[in-house]
Amino acid sequence: MNAILAFNDWLNGIVWGPPFMVLLMGTGLYLTIRLGFFQFVKLGLSWRQSFGRFFKKTKEGEEGAISSFQAVSSAMAATIGVGNIAGVSTAIALGGPGAVFWMWMSALVGMATKFGEASLGVKFRNVEADGEINGGVMFYIEKGLGSGWKWLAVVYALLAGIAALGIGNMVQANTMAASLEQFGIPPAVTGVGAIILVGLVILGGIKRIGQTAEKIVPFMAIVYIIGSLVVILSNVGEVGNAFGAIFYYAFNPHAAAGGFAGSAVAATVRFGIARGIFSNEAGLGAASIVHAQAKNSPTRQGMWGIWEVFIDTIIVCTMTALVILVTGALYIESPDGGGLTGGVLASAAFTRGLPGPGGAIVLLGLVLFSYTTMLTWSFYGEKSWEYIFGKKIIVPYRVLFLIFLLIGAVGGLEFIWSLADTMNGLMAAPNLIALLVLAGVLVKEKNDYMNSPESKQ
Repeated sequence: MNAILAFNDWLNGIVWGPPFMVLLMGTGLYLTIRLGFFQFVKLGLSWRQSFGRFFKKTKEGEEGAISSFQAVSSAMAATIGVGNIAGVSTAIALGGPGAVFWMWMSALVGMATKFGEASLGVKFRNVEADGEINGGVMFYIEKGLGSGWKWLAVVYALLAGIAALGIGNMVQANTMAASLEQFGIPPAVTGVGAIILVGLVILGGIKRIGQTAEKIVPFMAIVYIIGSLVVILSNVGEVGNAFGAIFYYAFNPHAAAGGFAGSAVAATVRFGIARGIFSNEAGLGAASIVHAQAKNSPTRQGMWGIWEVFIDTIIVCTMTALVILVTGALYIESPDGGGLTGGVLASAAFTRGLPGPGGAIVLLGLVLFSYTTMLTWSFYGEKSWEYIFGKKIIVPYRVLFLIFLLIGAVGGLEFIWSLADTMNGLMAAPNLIALLVLAGVLVKEKNDYMNSPESKQ
């Protein structure tokens, strides 16, 4: 195991090294510029054409398997996961308060990246003779870049299927098990329970996942945000200091204090961006698989992607970060003399800020966030491998996914998080290449939409 850990740490250092950071952030910045800063200057329009249409109960006439809201709920079920609680906590514990700034930066350019992923997912999807929808990075690589690039689509699909067993499976199960273990529930019991509850939904396919996600995701996000706001407002005098620390330590090293071991600027940038991507998944491309299922046009579905990242990182992740910083939980020493991290840090912060219900809010958030993330990532994984192996792989993959839930629940946190980071980086590379090459297609789609009567509705 030590040799595996060492190899993964070496590979992780390459994957999340400066070249990849430049590719990841650079792709988002490049798309932002090519699209005319669309995610900022048209933020109001994107709201009206996404969530605004939902509230108006506008009918969707395009072909697709699920509604736009179900698609974005399913996508947000994957993005609003333990990354918003344990991921943010880990970023701050390892990179200091400044890591939050770099999470924001990854999100601001990531809004353009996710817009591109969702748009291309719809544009290049396949509608089969039986009405089944297939789409995602694999399809916009093959159909957008040409058949000569199919090898890259296969590489992405293979890595995405493996990554789903980490980021969308073992990490979620491990965090859920660790949270429930504090209440005397053995990890193995949590793993078996997760297998049953996840299996009941994923065996019904994307329609059942979408129906489940549209009910749970809004509820869990609202409860978590309200709980966070109560803690923040109760410590409103510390909010200014929290923001000051975020901006100052984004560019300056943080000395050790209390339980916090200190951090260099390089670590702050790395953990901020890495955990930001882990949370909002902009650049991974996986969400394009479920966005492709939506009854919507490419550009309008892309607007859902913009808000998906905004809500996930700018709102939900910031809530977690502020709760940790205003309560001073970052500097609490753990029983072994180090600092708190992961879900334990978030739980300590909420308990400090809201004695009694605070810990329950974190527990509820971790359990529900983990559960819905597992549902959507199982779909990502099976669709990715279906692209390579055909429909015969669907049932075996679902069984494999359920088995890995148990492995994740009883496995070690450090290795699982590190492996998930590595797989995220590897699967992102083919997607980022495709986004850069297809930027012109995105610009044309966006311009055609803006010049159409549809944009005035």
